[in-house]
Amino acid sequence: MDAKSIYEQFARLFEYPGEDYHANAEQCLATLGSEHSEVAASLEQFCGPIRDLNTDDLRELFTRTFDLNPMCTLEIGWQLYGEDYQRGEFLVKMREQLREYNLRESGELPDHLSHALMLLANLEPDEAAEFAGGYLLPALDKMRTSWREDRNAFAAL
Repeated sequence: MDAKSIYEQFARLFEYPGEDYHANAEQCLATLGSEHSEVAASLEQFCGPIRDLNTDDLRELFTRTFDLNPMCTLEIGWQLYGEDYQRGEFLVKMREQLREYNLRESGELPDHLSHALMLLANLEPDEAAEFAGGYLLPALDKMRTSWREDRNAFAAL
């Protein structure tokens, strides 16, 4: 199992839930298996609670978690820069990177976490480390601080 596959699978878990969302989560859990047991244990903390949710309930939880809570928005540029001009520059940079690697854009903005994970999956190791350390991890750290008050299954994800 390679990192590219894991990042691509995790990217799907940060997309708005479709009918195949549960299957994607379980596949990601199976892919991690015993090779990455610590990450698999965290992912199980996510998969367990959502197993009993139907797609509509899962969509409602996703929306309440990420769309209605600005502190947990999945747009990493917003997490890093807010509505500052630098975010605009970051959006342009992300769009260019997505095009360079022939990655599709969904209806989400280019700085959406699902796009960032797909990009991370395609970058060379040195570039991936720089991207993760400079953008992705700081944005995720900022999001994680907001989970202290209002935890749900997505906090484990």
